[in-house]
Amino acid sequence: MLNALEVFTTVVVGLMVGVEFSVAFVMNRIFNALPEDSDQLARAHGGRMLGALMPFWYVGSLVLGAIWAVAGWDRSGAGLVVIAAALLIVSVIMSVLLLVPINNRSRTWTPENRPEDWKEQMNRWDRYHYARVAVIVAAFTLLVTALV
Repeated sequence: MLNALEVFTTVVVGLMVGVEFSVAFVMNRIFNALPEDSDQLARAHGGRMLGALMPFWYVGSLVLGAIWAVAGWDRSGAGLVVIAAALLIVSVIMSVLLLVPINNRSRTWTPENRPEDWKEQMNRWDRYHYARVAVIVAAFTLLVTALV
């Protein structure tokens, strides 16, 4: 049963990493290349769509990592899982304190009501997001290493 939990947790975290990596390094670059107001509209839509899903994915990944750490405490690689779970905690804290406030504002913006500094706020969100992606990639790497 623990083996199934390990694999399931790794797959869930890996898929989350893939989505967030894609947002950071693919989707945002596509959005930035769109004409006129399309970038801001695409980001607002993405904020609404992913903003509804990602909290469950982040917290779910954290819970799965914590369960794995507790259930596999006596197995080799347990320390790696604990560190990975700690990194997932960091990613949730980063999300709540840094990214969600910007996302909550930006998902309601339209070309008519967006603030003057909307691009600056999006650039700040991107910088925080790059850091969060690095954190969850590290967590994923540790989980994969713990499987070996």
